[in-house]
Amino acid sequence: MCEPEEKASETAAETKRQARLKVPRQAMPEQEPQERIHNVREVALGYTPELALAEAGRCLQCKKPTCIAGCPVQVDIPGFIKLVSEGEFVAAARKIKETNALPAICGRVCPQETQCEEVCVLGKRGEPVAVGRLERFVADYERARGEVEVPEPAPRTGKRVAVVGSGPAGLTCAGDLAKLGHDVTIFEAFPEPGGVLVYGIPEFRLPKEIVAAEVGYLKQLGVKIVTNFLIGRTATVDELMEEEGFDAVFLGTGAGSPLFLGLPGENLKGVLSANEFLTRCNLMRAYRFPEYDTPVHRAKQWCVIGAGNVAMDSARTALRLGAEKVSIVYRRSRVEMPAREEEIKHGEEEGVHFQFLTNPVRFLGDEEGWVVGMECLRMKLGEPDESGRRRPVPIEGSNFELSCDGVVVALGTRPNPLITQTTRGLETTKKGGIVVEPESGQTSRPGVFAGGDAIGGDATVIKAMGDGKTAAAAIHRYLMGGAEQG
Repeated sequence: MCEPEEKASETAAETKRQARLKVPRQAMPEQEPQERIHNVREVALGYTPELALAEAGRCLQCKKPTCIAGCPVQVDIPGFIKLVSEGEFVAAARKIKETNALPAICGRVCPQETQCEEVCVLGKRGEPVAVGRLERFVADYERARGEVEVPEPAPRTGKRVAVVGSGPAGLTCAGDLAKLGHDVTIFEAFPEPGGVLVYGIPEFRLPKEIVAAEVGYLKQLGVKIVTNFLIGRTATVDELMEEEGFDAVFLGTGAGSPLFLGLPGENLKGVLSANEFLTRCNLMRAYRFPEYDTPVHRAKQWCVIGAGNVAMDSARTALRLGAEKVSIVYRRSRVEMPAREEEIKHGEEEGVHFQFLTNPVRFLGDEEGWVVGMECLRMKLGEPDESGRRRPVPIEGSNFELSCDGVVVALGTRPNPLITQTTRGLETTKKGGIVVEPESGQTSRPGVFAGGDAIGGDATVIKAMGDGKTAAAAIHRYLMGGAEQG
């Protein structure tokens, strides 16, 4: 090409780039706040094809895409978005599924704003490309049209793998191993597969039919699922390997042991862990009582202690149960809240109250043992602590009372100790997490791997999926005579 033609091409490319920079990020249609607090249907309604095309057209198709490095499962983000911009929606979904078997889930609940979207080049000049919304759109489009394609697995290896836990880490690990030709069985403690995707995340954020569809995809890959199987009680890891003949085990058992404050009155009736509250409402459908025979405490005034995504899920669920007032009680300010900005915004729109710089010191009860309030202290923010957030400091003599007849404690969770107590030679951290080699997920036991919340406590769905992918690759090498043999 001669020099004038090269300059003309470069000028045209720059003009196109500048035009893309001027296109605003496409908003996601949503239910109106005063409508959605009276139902459990999904709040975000998803892109239309027209919105998806407009949003995909914003992508700069960078030569060195930083967004891929920002994704824990390394989705080819520019590749799938280019297909969207060309109207090839099904092909875009299949491009994502080359590395991510759960795009309809990730598009809904992953914190893209702190991962792929945070490093989007477009975000340096304005708003980043809405990667998560596009991911959700193509996954939903493929499923709605009945065009989900199940890849042909590799030739059978004759090796058997037990995956314990059917949350995002377990599902990802199982799917990858099945595609590699291994015989995979998932063992799940609850009556439905999905782990935290089913019992933890509310219907209005992640419809259970979406989880069921993604689980169904894995079944089509040949993955077998056994429910109502509690590892350490129904059978131990040792028994799975020594008596049932599994060649390797992946532990994706999550973190289901709730943390409490240890305050006076915490055992009053009406004080619940977020685990119990959300499990009753989500997995056990308590919001549809008496159609589903699962009672749940229905308070008029709830206080939710904590400010992460689980706290926001609890507060917004309480509103949908008919509460008159729901308050988030948090010892820091809004700036330090760990919940996703989208979840905070939705809570604000729906009428959740925020009691910032407030820390409970004891729970107050009536003569029948029911909680009626909390004594709290006002706080101020000091210097940053090890988390990088400013440390909350009590203001002496600032005690006051908050009225409530229901409390949800949403302060995080730790791995259940049952599995480590019943598995020989499994090294754990002081907080009960399973110790693994980061690059493989290999535990201190040969043939036993782990990932997700079971190794580090509360994490994100996509981080758990990344752990599952890493472990699947290592398990494959281990089974086929590779390096990870302990």
